[in-house]
Parts: sequence; C-alpha cells; structure tokens
Amino acid sequence: MKKAEKAKLLSKLRKSSVGIAGAGGLGSNVAMALARAGVGHLVIIDFDVVEEGNLTRQYYFLDQVGKPKVTALKKNVERATKGTKVNAVKKMLLPGKMAEPFRGVDVVVEALDKAETKTMFVKEILTALPGKPLVAASGVAGWGACERLELKKFATLFLVRDERARSSDDGVLLAPKVCVMANMQANVVLEILLGVENVH
Repeated sequence: MKKAEKAKLLSKLRKSSVGIAGAGGLGSNVAMALARAGVGHLVIIDFDVVEEGNLTRQYYFLDQVGKPKVTALKKNVERATKGTKVNAVKKMLLPGKMAEPFRGVDVVVEALDKAETKTMFVKEILTALPGKPLVAASGVAGWGACERLELKKFATLFLVRDERARSSDDGVLLAPKVCVMANMQANVVLEILLGVENVH
C-alpha cells in the first residue's frame, strides 16, 4: 500500500467513532485493538471496577485493581497510543436506556458479560438505533477449536460466535479465546468503518 493510501485510510479511522458497551474481557481488548488501529474516538460504558481475577483475560494491570474499569482502560489506551479520544463513562446500562450513550457513534460494539443482558442490549440497539451497525459476540468461554469461530450477519447485526461453546455465565473464560473473539470484533468494526462491501 502506498503512503497516500495509508494516510487516507488512517484519516478515515481518525474521523470515526465507536461505542463499546462493557469494559471486561471483550470490551477492554476491543478498545485497545481499535485505538492501536487508529480509531479517533471511543465511547466506553461500564459500571464495574477491576478485580484481580479479571487480569486473566482483561486489559488491565495489578496496580489498577480496585479502580473503575473505564478509568483504567482510558489510561491504558492513552499509554499505548496517541490520537484516540476516550469518553469513559462509569454507569450501568439500564433497560430502556441502553441505546442513549451510543446515538452519536458510527458503530456499536456489544461486549457485555451475561447472556440475558447481551440479548436485551442487542434487541434495544436494533430497535432504538435502526441502521446503526452493531458488532456482538457469543460463546466466549472455553479454549481451542478456533475453526468453530465464525461471523454471521443479520442486516445491521454482525455476530462473532462459537455456536457450540458455553456462555460466559457458566463456562471458563481464558485469555486466548476471549482475545481472539475481541479482535475478530475489532476487525469487523474496521471493515465497516473503511467501507468494505462484503464484511466477512
């Protein structure tokens, strides 16, 4: 790729904004991947604090235990790269109001923990923000079987999934698979932002 093409690509990403619901295993790794890729603005929503048990798969460090995830993640993005503005909001996404923080972004990423909350969020975004691309993930628990990971598209919903894996509610969450799926989500976001016609 020529320098002019690279500059044009980066300029497009710098003007883009992505909303991330959740700053856990998926969300923290999606945020770091998108920031390193050059996305200009991230809106990250999460109510939780960093716990030591999170460090097996989430993009935090020992000295951040006890701090709000969104605050710690913003700091980590700023330490890793420059040019990405992070709007870190410490709040719980409540039913009926889940779409509000994401009205101004180009793409929404679902990175929540519980299956019930994930389903509720997806339904609400698709209803309240019709036409807004939503990148979700399902079947994050476990390890191995990378060949089972796939992307399914349903209109404006892009679902990264392992159909046979357990949900995060009752499965073991480990860094390799969580990070692979998070980076698949980030990769789909880039395809959408850069105008790839057939995202896959």
